[in-house]
Amino acid sequence: MKETPEEVSGLQTLLDASIGQATQHLRNIITDERRLNAEELAQILTGMCTLNLATVTKSGEPRISAVDGHFLHARWVFTTAGSAAKARHLKARPAASLAYVDGERLGVFSHGQVEFLTGEHPDFDEIEAHLVAHYDSSPSTWAPDIVYARLQPTWMVGYAFDKAAVTDKAAVTDTAPPQTK
Repeated sequence: MKETPEEVSGLQTLLDASIGQATQHLRNIITDERRLNAEELAQILTGMCTLNLATVTKSGEPRISAVDGHFLHARWVFTTAGSAAKARHLKARPAASLAYVDGERLGVFSHGQVEFLTGEHPDFDEIEAHLVAHYDSSPSTWAPDIVYARLQPTWMVGYAFDKAAVTDKAAVTDTAPPQTK
């Protein structure tokens, strides 16, 4: 968990506003008992999460692909090849949706704008250090045109079918000794 108290508070404000804008159908699924709050999300979303990333082509057709996502400072970060279709779509049309779904156990859904982070960005070094620690290498070494991206969320909800089971597992994981790769 890398979120500051201010980031957790800001995320909670976003989560509250998002569920307030949700349709009745979504609120019937993401009930108060199943809704994850900002602190719970920050504790659960550690390590790499395979995200479904939705982008749009220039002709308005939707496209979905998967990316390795990392929840850092209450925002999703991911990398991809700059030549990938998703990167081209996002450079032209930065609006995107991301979903992390673990069966019926857990779902986190986000909409927002993607920003590309270069080495000059003030957050780049911390993100790079996190990714190197996770992968044992820098994503920038994987291909000549790797781009770093971050979703600035404008809407987000988190759901757990059995909230206690998900949050209890996150608490156990946080106290467990590090695993070797």
